[in-house]
Amino acid sequence: MLGWLPGLAAVAALVLCAHGVDRRPAAPTARPAAQYHAPRPHIVPRSAWLGDAARPQPRPRYDDEVVAVFVHHTDTPNDYDCADTPRILRDLYTGQTGARDWDDLGYNFVVDRCGTVYEGRAGGVTRAVTGAHTQGFNHRTTGIAALGTFTAGVPVPQEIVEAVAAVAAWKLGPSGTDPRAMVDLVSSNGHSRYAAGATASLPAVAGHNDGYMTTCPGAELTARLPAIRGLAAQLQGRP
Repeated sequence: MLGWLPGLAAVAALVLCAHGVDRRPAAPTARPAAQYHAPRPHIVPRSAWLGDAARPQPRPRYDDEVVAVFVHHTDTPNDYDCADTPRILRDLYTGQTGARDWDDLGYNFVVDRCGTVYEGRAGGVTRAVTGAHTQGFNHRTTGIAALGTFTAGVPVPQEIVEAVAAVAAWKLGPSGTDPRAMVDLVSSNGHSRYAAGATASLPAVAGHNDGYMTTCPGAELTARLPAIRGLAAQLQGRP
């Protein structure tokens, strides 16, 4: 059924961006955190998949830094050809900005099953763009979505694991955040798992369901989060 309704399941899984101020503790490290940086992965710009489908939208919003990453799945079919990823992303974008009247795609990045990373939400991949991916915890975080559905029994391609880890390692590097650490985030919306204003201690690389009541990113992708954290730490050069 998802094939007939591209993007609708993903629309249902996402939530609008909410305001708030987040805090985090210093990342535990044996040397200055600034030394733990990962290289920027190759990222396909949104212009390559969006084309003339772009709609008028407000200016992007920004935070001071990125201290956590939320991992998602798009809840769309898995049997796609990677050459079709741009079309699928346009369908997701159209579903969210059309039927739902959102201002943009909610995710900051999308990774397909071949490990290709795509720029999602507008604002610049090097900046701390406020996304619309995890209600209550959109500030100071980045949303990375795996293109597909990774519920119980659906294997997660290693290419997705490696690509998500690469983006997480790179985005967390400037804030000195260890991908294996816990960080403090302040909920900006009481519809999350935490009351508005409450401080939540969450993994620096978290699943959508760590912050919001959902099954996203699916049981199989959730099970791969420890591996993603460990690989991201290696990419940052951490012991």
